[in-house]
Amino acid sequence: MQNTDAVRFRGVSFRYGQVRAVSDLDLTIGRGQTVALLGPNGAGKSTSIAMMLGLLAPDTGRVELFGTSPNAASTAGKVGAMLQETELLPRVTVAELLGFVRGLYPNPMPFDELVRLADLDGLTGRRLEKLSGGQSQRVKFAAAIAGRPELLVLDEPTAAMDVESRHGFWRAMRRYARAGHTVLFSTHYVEEADESADRVVVIAGGRLIADGTPAAIRRSVATHNVGIAVPANGTAGLDRLPAVTAVEIRGDRAYLATDDADATVLALAESGLLRELEVRGARLEDAYLALTAEHGTEAILEGAQR
Repeated sequence: MQNTDAVRFRGVSFRYGQVRAVSDLDLTIGRGQTVALLGPNGAGKSTSIAMMLGLLAPDTGRVELFGTSPNAASTAGKVGAMLQETELLPRVTVAELLGFVRGLYPNPMPFDELVRLADLDGLTGRRLEKLSGGQSQRVKFAAAIAGRPELLVLDEPTAAMDVESRHGFWRAMRRYARAGHTVLFSTHYVEEADESADRVVVIAGGRLIADGTPAAIRRSVATHNVGIAVPANGTAGLDRLPAVTAVEIRGDRAYLATDDADATVLALAESGLLRELEVRGARLEDAYLALTAEHGTEAILEGAQR
């Protein structure tokens, strides 16, 4: 019977000197899932990805891809990766690079399909050093999927992209995922996880602190957001209203994070501030910030003291 899991971490830990970057991590990713890996800087995301790709060996525990070791899975062409530190060669055209990469695999993606999927039409004759940041990222994406890997790993793939390039990239990634491939990506743009992932895994201090669909992660915190038009007399005192935990001003709107939306709305009405009311549940970003604030610092300090 075929192993249905693409990725398995079992009791995995890794240290850099006295600091434990990953601590007793258990994680299973099924085939065909698109998973976002979230966490603050130093949370252990890049270390976990490095172990997944066989670039680091865990101090304890075991990492398996498709039932075998990361190195064996990579050698078999089952894994493609797009990493932050990858640099493109100068004085080489896009077509030359992709031709070389395709030649490394026994059954590569057809060139025209690869160019179309990565949205590289019109760029194949351009030299790599002449590309913009977003175009370079699309070339790296094309190189990562040239061998049609069953597992695609993306580490902060849109970090150098503008808004338009980011939207184009995720359209390409979703097309690849819809073909039944497994995709795992890390990102600091929480909205990307909300829009493009089937599942969100949150790591803080090297530990898994949340795992579920974006909707489930949002429901894991009780916070709601109450939006109103900014009062004529300013925003002073909004943070002292019942149940309000934070206030954010965006243009002519004030957004109040609250643990009890009913109590906050009633207080706004009694104060004559109830104008253009908007009440909604927590965003994924709200849930992420609440989770990492609760778990992150404690876990990192504990790791550093061991």
